[in-house]
Amino acid sequence: MGLQTVFRAVIMGAPGSGKGTVSSRIAQSFALKHLSSGDMLRANIEAKTDLGLLMKSCIDQGQLVPDDVISRLVLSSLRGLEQTSWLLDGFPRTVAQADALDSVYDVDSVINLDVPSQTIRERLTSRWVHLPSGRVYNIDFNPPKKPGLDDVTGEPLIQRDDDSPETVSRRLKDYERQTQPVLEYYRSKGVLETFSGTETNKIWPHVHAFLARKIPGNQQAMGKA
Repeated sequence: MGLQTVFRAVIMGAPGSGKGTVSSRIAQSFALKHLSSGDMLRANIEAKTDLGLLMKSCIDQGQLVPDDVISRLVLSSLRGLEQTSWLLDGFPRTVAQADALDSVYDVDSVINLDVPSQTIRERLTSRWVHLPSGRVYNIDFNPPKKPGLDDVTGEPLIQRDDDSPETVSRRLKDYERQTQPVLEYYRSKGVLETFSGTETNKIWPHVHAFLARKIPGNQQAMGKA
């Protein structure tokens, strides 16, 4: 049996771009470990690690968590995964974070989901969340089986304050301003691949075909897309 080549990827996309859905399909189809910086942050805060306490202090004071703290958090979570193929979600968000990642790991591909702002606004204002699990429903294309209730637990769903139209518009502008330099950073390295569209189910086959070409055959999961 030949040596298995490790494949490392980053996925980028605005809030509401379908990044969570696409990430989970990539993880299932290609046996990549899906690593969410948001999950790492929450886990460290709950475990009251030194980094977690530092981040909670920033958040409680309404401050952005500094680049070096986020970078330390993610890089420490990646330790021990040297022989594991992974998909990073939510990191890097700034060029400083991208530099920190690049100093330790070579990123093979950066998948950028480019979805029109109007589509995202429509999606997010129809979005309901089960807070304890993070499960997300959309009234238009992924509704819960029973209106207002989580499919798994039957607990009530809520609409988050940051899914209001005004907040969504501001978040999209913030995302674009912050991440445009990161996209340019990866474009200059020749690893950026952008997938444009308005429907996740139409974007996904293109992402799948791209990764099927990029990832060594012995890493692709035996299942289908």
